[in-house]
Amino acid sequence: MLTKIDNTIKYGKQRGGFGIQILYPGLVKPELNDSGFSTIGRIDHTRITPGTIIPMHPHKDDEILTYLRSGKVKHKDSEGHIETISNQRLMMMNAGSSFYHQERTLKEDDILEGLQIFLRPQVEGLKPKVQFHRLQNTYSINQWRKIAGKSEAYPMQIRSNTWLMDLRLEKGKEISLPNPPAESCVFLFYVFDGKIEVENKMTLETGESVLIESDRPKFFADETSDILLFITQLDAPYFEGGMYSGNLHH
Repeated sequence: MLTKIDNTIKYGKQRGGFGIQILYPGLVKPELNDSGFSTIGRIDHTRITPGTIIPMHPHKDDEILTYLRSGKVKHKDSEGHIETISNQRLMMMNAGSSFYHQERTLKEDDILEGLQIFLRPQVEGLKPKVQFHRLQNTYSINQWRKIAGKSEAYPMQIRSNTWLMDLRLEKGKEISLPNPPAESCVFLFYVFDGKIEVENKMTLETGESVLIESDRPKFFADETSDILLFITQLDAPYFEGGMYSGNLHH
């Protein structure tokens, strides 16, 4: 089963230099009564002008991936880290029981564009920690690359049965889904930028995605496209009360 998630389902916010399009993937399936889908709580597609400060603020029981494609941000947190995040240096904040962070985009840099991804932990109250990972190359051309997941094969760890991969699919190229890392897995194929044909069934443009519950379609790039792939295991436990990743209906 393929369920397209178009941009009309998103919530848009703009405050000063901070622009955000928020996707609650579960809203495409209202019968589930969950704003998230399994362990995927919320996906924020952000555009932030240089010199913008996002003041110190809390998180609790969220697993948060900062995935940038342009621009740089200076990160500071309650665990004592001060780092610069970019499209080659990614960050996973495992917020756990209590965590604070501040972000400031660099004045001399490009507009920051990326995803802030809020995933659900397996249980509440875990010890907070922060992970950083430097990509060998900014883009993975026509090949799935492991970013974060519940496996030592992934460079950053997620504390629930969730896995994230990415790739840049060049115009005219085709790709299939990777093998699922576990039983009962569902895929969310997110087009960060570009235009993708999902066999002959639908077209996905920038910001759109498709929930893939049983089919294993092929994807064709009408134009060079940057993709992020979410994999979640439906029958695995998760905590749905996170500050940002939690279920809005509860």
